[in-house]
Amino acid sequence: MIKSLSFAAVFAALVAAAAPPAHAQGQSSETLVVFAAASMKNALDDANAAFTRASSVKVTTSYAASSALAKQMESGAPADVFISADLNWMDYVAKKNLIKADSRYNLLGNKLVLITGKDSKLANVKIEPGFDIAALAGDGRIAVADVKAVPAGLYAKAALEKLGAWAKAEPKLAMAENVRATLAFVARGETPIGIVYETDAKVEPNVKIVATFPDGSYPPVTYPVAATSNAKADAAKYLAFLRGDAARAIFEKYGFSVLTSAKAS
Repeated sequence: MIKSLSFAAVFAALVAAAAPPAHAQGQSSETLVVFAAASMKNALDDANAAFTRASSVKVTTSYAASSALAKQMESGAPADVFISADLNWMDYVAKKNLIKADSRYNLLGNKLVLITGKDSKLANVKIEPGFDIAALAGDGRIAVADVKAVPAGLYAKAALEKLGAWAKAEPKLAMAENVRATLAFVARGETPIGIVYETDAKVEPNVKIVATFPDGSYPPVTYPVAATSNAKADAAKYLAFLRGDAARAIFEKYGFSVLTSAKAS
């Protein structure tokens, strides 16, 4: 009996040793780490889930201001993919040799909007040169992302300067660490108005859009994406998925404009 049990144990061990690893059976044991702009959360969560279903590759995503993520990468934080909400911060990490230049492409576009609380009487605001956003805020403040570093804040500042509204608006700004924190200021009623991306406003039921900033009043909102210099092999598969039809449908559902496709060069 003892010899029989020993043989069975040895046989089981040999079978286990001979079994192919999970990735050889179509499963990946790797987890991709994605650093992405805060405004992408809802849409990218859905896209990541679809990617995992299609590829069996898991994705873990860190959402924050593009500026904060770029600085984290510079400090050595491990990531496989970076998606910025503007070109400048992608250029920044490129100059630090933190991304694979040949993997970079522009993925999405967005628009800048003026929001207020869902029950506000403010509606149908006309944004044009001479626009007095400070007056709209009344005794309250204007929620924006940090205008010195965060893309949403930089876009907002550019628009207000172009429209001649910056001088009056600046003293009334309530700056947040990223665009989702800006959205929360207005959703919670802490500020009467705020400037965010259109896609952010669409996922928050406690705010409403009262105006869209005109094209040309700020640089086009562009989301570039790239694999990092130390990216895992599956990052290439992920980048290809993001420019495919399944991801396009998800991004468009959330209000993003898709700037590329699977057929893009």
